Amino acid sequence: MILEKKLADNRSWINLDSSMLDQADWADEQYDIDREMIAYALDKNERAHMDYNRQTGTVLFIYNVLDLQPDKDYYETIPMTFLVQKERLITISNQDNAYVLEMMEAYLDQHQGPVSVYKFLFASLELISNSYYPLIEKMDKTKDEISSLLRKTTTKRNLLALSDLETSMVYLEAAARQNKMLLDHIKSHAIYRSFDSVETEQFEDAMIEAKQLVAMTDLISQVLQQLSNSYNNVLNNNLNDNLTMLTIVSILLAVIAVITGFFGMNVPLPLTEDKYAWIYILLASLVLWVILAQILKWYANRR
Repeated sequence: MILEKKLADNRSWINLDSSMLDQADWADEQYDIDREMIAYALDKNERAHMDYNRQTGTVLFIYNVLDLQPDKDYYETIPMTFLVQKERLITISNQDNAYVLEMMEAYLDQHQGPVSVYKFLFASLELISNSYYPLIEKMDKTKDEISSLLRKTTTKRNLLALSDLETSMVYLEAAARQNKMLLDHIKSHAIYRSFDSVETEQFEDAMIEAKQLVAMTDLISQVLQQLSNSYNNVLNNNLNDNLTMLTIVSILLAVIAVITGFFGMNVPLPLTEDKYAWIYILLASLVLWVILAQILKWYANRR
């Protein structure tokens, strides 16, 4: 599907579906998109970066956007391609990041006045950064709920849910940092000096949102990591307590086994002729067992 929108002063925005780019010759002839840029656009593992073609003047931007419908138990990001060609902005999208197009169309419908290509680009990048916030707030709320459940009972299900949150934040934090690095690269590039005051202001707005996103994802990621470490320590402490209890029980059982083992030997021992000897031995073993249990319990608590 090809989407085309007029901007101002003969400027335009064109969106191409990535499934159409298999016809590389057609894309090159009609939109001046060479094979290298098509390869960038079709690579699902591509990360945020900028590429400038000096011959054609085309600037390629790869920006990380959220995958709102993941096929896993955690969230990831996917790349979206933006091409700036003189007075034209070309986006290359797929079904996973098509929601960005709706935000871009809504921006054009609501914005009054002329919109340059770079102003529209940076406004779109700002919208993408803003789209992270509802999900991050939702994950922060989920984190508090899982933490509350883990305080009551440390179950495998809750620990796996916490692990999924931590994995999601790793992906989101990495994507946010890469997006910010892209904007830093733009600011240090020669094209930044060609922006007018409006485009520069819009760029700064996009940069502010990118920095705030990095700060937010970094904070929540650290909190999740701290929670994960705390519950790992709790589990390790519980395991040590269980092993200590099992060790005490095994020692106490060994005492009875040693005492009864003597009387199972074919050697003369006291009380062997007394028919009530087993009662005396049992009572003596129980007394010794209780005394030894108290000593071991005191020693374990002291540690």
